[in-house]
Amino acid sequence: MKAADTYNYDVVRQFTVMTVVLGVVGMAVGVFIAAQLMFPDMTHGIAWLSYGRLRPLHTNAVIFAFGGSALFATSYYVVQRTCHVRLFSDGLAAFTFWGWMAVILGAVVTLPLGITTSKEYAELEWPLDVLITLVWVAYAIVFFGTIARRKTPHIYVANWFFGGFILTVALLHIVNSAAVPATLWKSYSIYAGVQDAMVQWWYGHNAVGFFLTAGFLGMMYYFVPKQAGRPVYSYRLSVVHFWALIFTYMWAGPHHLHYTALPDWAQSIGMLFSLILLAPSWGGMINGIMTLSGAWHKLRDDPILKFLIVSLSFYGMSTFEGPMMSIKTINALSHYTDWTIGHVHSGALGWVGLISMGSIYYLIPRLFGRPEMYSVRLISLHFWMATIGIVLYIAAMWIAGVMQGLMWRAVSSDGTLTYTFVESV
Repeated sequence: MKAADTYNYDVVRQFTVMTVVLGVVGMAVGVFIAAQLMFPDMTHGIAWLSYGRLRPLHTNAVIFAFGGSALFATSYYVVQRTCHVRLFSDGLAAFTFWGWMAVILGAVVTLPLGITTSKEYAELEWPLDVLITLVWVAYAIVFFGTIARRKTPHIYVANWFFGGFILTVALLHIVNSAAVPATLWKSYSIYAGVQDAMVQWWYGHNAVGFFLTAGFLGMMYYFVPKQAGRPVYSYRLSVVHFWALIFTYMWAGPHHLHYTALPDWAQSIGMLFSLILLAPSWGGMINGIMTLSGAWHKLRDDPILKFLIVSLSFYGMSTFEGPMMSIKTINALSHYTDWTIGHVHSGALGWVGLISMGSIYYLIPRLFGRPEMYSVRLISLHFWMATIGIVLYIAAMWIAGVMQGLMWRAVSSDGTLTYTFVESV
């Protein structure tokens, strides 16, 4: 019996195609709003094309539409292949696809109209939050139901990361999005003041930690060994990596709130756990890269492997930079500057983007019954354009960010600020 008959590849194909489509759309919106920073009047004052409305559309599109579709596609593929069993429920799996697409369509309509909770990465109003919850419950049932029916005695480590991501995102979404509806498209958070900020950044940073890190590490632990044709460098390290990462990440959120009304001790705990995070993060990066031991020659002519390995390099760089920026004295310079945006994009484009693209290039021929991708040379061109582009982007943002920070702190001999704010812009 062929694998296509044994496993449910229909939903994997749907999410894989939409990963590509939504990646193009989400990043195009990013380019558009970047242009607005250069040419503020380019949209002639049209409210629903304003930066303030399109910026959350961009972040939601790249994180939840592009990244989310990649996670659904790869987790559904990996859990079937490693458990040797079909998805728990074809009907619920189909519901997760169409439900997730409905959430994305809802975001595309509501955010440009200014319908927003104004909570970062959680801007969608309560009807869409309810739909997200229903989709996520169905996702958890399909994923963990498949693991419960597995024909293998062992649960492969990639599934631990996918499972941790699914459970934690459910907790984050429900707690942070708790609100009192006022009308059909307006609600008010049940938290207020500094508690609201604390809960928001517990959510916001763990959206990075679990949606954009743990889930994609599940991809790394399956597709890197597969494409390299080598076993994971250290399986024991992968398990230590999992438990250390999921414990430590939960505490790092307050580093977004240095020098605010948040109590100083809470800021310090956020900083401390952010610094500790360097160890499991680099453990995972080293584990992934060292999986190529004895197979480094494959990097010469395998552009898919280049995507996967360079993504790990960006993961290592971002997870060094993040803890460093959480140190209060460094944060005093970096916070609110373009350096932060550069850091986010080195993680989002360099790590999440490249590992997703490498994984998608691995999946597409297998899902559509082709011997290989249409053009290996085009994959190579894609890799070099993406890598060079990301490096130029983040280097420019580092320089701009440090300059901004220094200009904001500069004081003349009479105690007044040396530069006006607009000069730093």
